[in-house]
Amino acid sequence: MPKVTYTSHAGDTRTLDGAAGESVMQTAVRNGVPGITGECGGVLSCATCHVFVDETDLDRCPPMNELEDEMLDGAAQDREPNSRLSCQLVLSDDLDDLHVTTPEFQD
Repeated sequence: MPKVTYTSHAGDTRTLDGAAGESVMQTAVRNGVPGITGECGGVLSCATCHVFVDETDLDRCPPMNELEDEMLDGAAQDREPNSRLSCQLVLSDDLDDLHVTTPEFQD
C-alpha cells in the first residue's frame, strides 16, 4: 500500500496510506487533508490540488503533460520548479513514500 506524506505550509505533517491507482489528490480529499481541495474532482480543469513535490521524489513522478503545465500557471500560489497537480500523481509501488507540501494559498 503506497504511502504519501503531506506537509502543510506551516510544517504540520501527516502520512497516509493510499491505494495503488488512486491519485495523491484523491487520498488527500478522502482523508480531509487541509490545503488540497480538488474542486474539479481530478479532471484537470482547476488548480486547487497544487502541491510542491519533495525534490528527492521528483524523478519518480511521471512527466508533466502540457495541460497540467498550463493549469499550474493559474494556481492561486505561484508555481515553483517542483510544482505539480496532485490529481496527476497516481500512486503505485514506484511512487510509494511520496512527500508533498501544500501551498499557503490554494483557493
